[in-house]
Amino acid sequence: MSSVLDPATGMFLSGMREAGGKPLYELGVDEIRATISTASAQLAAPLADVHQIVERRIPVEGGEIAARIYTPRPIAAGEMLPLVVQFHGGGFVAGDLDTHDSISRYYARHADAIVIAADYRLAPEHRFPVALEDSYAAVIWASEHAAELGADAGRLALTGDSAGGNLVAALCQLAKARGGPRIAFQALIYPVVDFDLGASYQSRTLFGGGDYFLSMRDMELFLSLYAADAARDAADPRLSPLKAADLSSLPPALVVTSGCDLLRDEGKAYADRLAAAGVPVEYRCIEGTIHACMSFAAAIPLGLEALQFVASRLTGALE
Repeated sequence: MSSVLDPATGMFLSGMREAGGKPLYELGVDEIRATISTASAQLAAPLADVHQIVERRIPVEGGEIAARIYTPRPIAAGEMLPLVVQFHGGGFVAGDLDTHDSISRYYARHADAIVIAADYRLAPEHRFPVALEDSYAAVIWASEHAAELGADAGRLALTGDSAGGNLVAALCQLAKARGGPRIAFQALIYPVVDFDLGASYQSRTLFGGGDYFLSMRDMELFLSLYAADAARDAADPRLSPLKAADLSSLPPALVVTSGCDLLRDEGKAYADRLAAAGVPVEYRCIEGTIHACMSFAAAIPLGLEALQFVASRLTGALE
């Protein structure tokens, strides 16, 4: 694997440095949320046209969460489209349906699927495992309401990026353990799957110092805000899916990493463990770019290529 940045990614990072903004770990929670929202609004891929967008609320224990349902085109009588439930990234602290609107639209349009973008309650107001349990409730809701949305619950995929990828990996394990909805496919996009921040991964050494967007100090902050007991919770497979003893009988998977991302090697390790457990898995590293490249696709063409790739694999898996 190469650690050489592609020119557009290099220009993006240079622009960030020249702008002189503080790193995420130096910001307060409200500032982190505002920074991620602003960057997503300015740098997301152009919004794909879809036929219909509907806002819904999903009941969860102790409250409710927002969901946004994207229908790519008019659905013919008797037709059922595949169903994709998407979970946004943001370190469990930031991100929402708006920060990932572009990605949701893209999947709906280019995978020809009903996409349910599911929100979840954020830390530090709601600590682990609230985000996971909210997300599990969203998966159950999606499966139970698929038919009324014009979707086929038998062709249900989960996808998420970064913290959302963490949730998807954990959700597939949870659905297996609880006898939950059958998930046909999981797409994990630069996921964090090992919150043992003392673990040795070459990519953490190469890219965790702060020059490649996401840093180890950012990861330490996110863990401290999300986990009530960092050491205990980091060993829990619900937070660190790589820690699970048995990965057999999980849904077929796609794992996508970025070549210059500190999370690259743990993502590869998870793909390797899935394969060793007999799970059909495809691993793809997008060389030369950084964490969250899909969220910055307007500035980083490799991010758009990653979106196209994931959409194509969703299409193929849900035919």
